[in-house]
Amino acid sequence: MGLLPPLCSGSVPAAHFPAANWKDPGMAASPSTARAINDRLALRLLQREGPLTAAQLKTLTGLSRPTVADLVDRLQESGLVRVVGETGASRRGPNARLYGIAADRAHLAALDVRTDSVAVIVADLLGVTLAEARLPIGTGTDTDADAADRAAALLEETARRAGALPLHSVGIGAPGLVDVTGELRDSTGLPEWHRRLVAVLQERLPATVLVENETNLAALAEQRLGAARGQDTFVLFWIGHGVGAAVVLDGRLRRGASGGAGEIGFLPVPGTPGPPSATSCDGGFHSLAGSAAVCALAEGYGLVPAPGAPQEPPSAALVRAATGDGRPGAGRFLDALAERVAIGAAAVTAVLDPGLVVLSGEVGHAGGEALAGRVERRLAAMSPLRTEVRPGALGGAGVLRGALLTARDAAQDALFAPGG
Repeated sequence: MGLLPPLCSGSVPAAHFPAANWKDPGMAASPSTARAINDRLALRLLQREGPLTAAQLKTLTGLSRPTVADLVDRLQESGLVRVVGETGASRRGPNARLYGIAADRAHLAALDVRTDSVAVIVADLLGVTLAEARLPIGTGTDTDADAADRAAALLEETARRAGALPLHSVGIGAPGLVDVTGELRDSTGLPEWHRRLVAVLQERLPATVLVENETNLAALAEQRLGAARGQDTFVLFWIGHGVGAAVVLDGRLRRGASGGAGEIGFLPVPGTPGPPSATSCDGGFHSLAGSAAVCALAEGYGLVPAPGAPQEPPSAALVRAATGDGRPGAGRFLDALAERVAIGAAAVTAVLDPGLVVLSGEVGHAGGEALAGRVERRLAAMSPLRTEVRPGALGGAGVLRGALLTARDAAQDALFAPGG
């Protein structure tokens, strides 16, 4: 994790993907700078490895025993670290003390904002879930103001129920384009209350509020926790109600000049009635792989959603059912869908050569290995660039997980900084 400056309250670009720390070897660190670097190194180790003894911190950091003792004292005095137990059944005393991050030092929240619902998770500084809730929203008689207020009230009530007020950082995942300033841009087809929600939360909460495109958050979650773990270069394809992509190169999320990198719904592809326009992705890749297109494709092979299907989008339910259906029509449907996804993937890999494509979103997750394997084989026939295709491990939950990781990164960057 890069040593980032403290974040202030407000809406800022989210999704801090890991980047290598860099230090000019010709610059000698002052004693205060060295202490800050050592403190943050210890905090990162405690966050990653869990509770550690002073001796274990000495081994992992390479610091001297007195230096480790000093930093442990500083971190305890700051309220960031506390004794959480002892090692061994018979060992007692200072050397056996286990130090861990004070998880209640800050509370976090994540929101997954969809066109007709919002999901909320409240967690501690270590990312442990304390409470969660989901609410249909923005439908019926709700005005945009009503919908934004209801979403904010849901967050406040969930945090209050968890005993987590005040919140330190809030991460929001939303469909649509988040520009380089961190603002959610007005997009055709998206409700206005999405944009109002950020301002409402800023007014009602003394918290850092971060908003990010849902596909980028899913990529962050898959890189840290899921199918792209350990990968510093990959492309994530989100296939759900709509389609999108997140581009991660050399460990960094690539946003593009305006923040629109990955808007593959507008990608011109063969097999559509005409090209997309600046205001509509009809005719682009969305017309091949969006939810309505997937449902129409399935119907052409005699597949319809089963009564009492799982609570997921019809396109995902159809794909999930097809992976376990031995009828020829089901296999041909998956082959045809893989052909469509591979067309978009071939265009992206020809430019970026990522080596790995992760199929995420509800449809990508529902297709699992059956769909991913078909896409990989078809892509290999289209492109000379060797590209592995994997199903996402987190599905639709990736957005919330990514939003929570973003909120946690922001809180830790602020709290672990000198004087934080």
